Amino acid sequence: MDALLIGGDSLGQIPDVLALYDIRIARHITGRNTLHQRKLPLPKNTQMLILLTDFLGHNAMRHYRDTAAARGIPVLACRRSATAVAERLRHDGWQPA
Repeated sequence: MDALLIGGDSLGQIPDVLALYDIRIARHITGRNTLHQRKLPLPKNTQMLILLTDFLGHNAMRHYRDTAAARGIPVLACRRSATAVAERLRHDGWQPA
């Protein structure tokens, strides 16, 4: 599954955790650049949206979440840590591959 990940300057172990669930980061947008906060459209190949909430403003987060919901794309929102991502995936019913 290809995911668009928004937020966080560096990802640390997050790509490794996502790989356990067969999720690949197709694109990473840090959200720090003002252009990234101007509500860019989601790429067409996006199958999942991951929002790292501690590095993302409320308005940008709301825009991306609403856009994903309109397209039926699952959204995962959590803090920027590998543990938080893994816990959120388990909480939402994802199983390791």
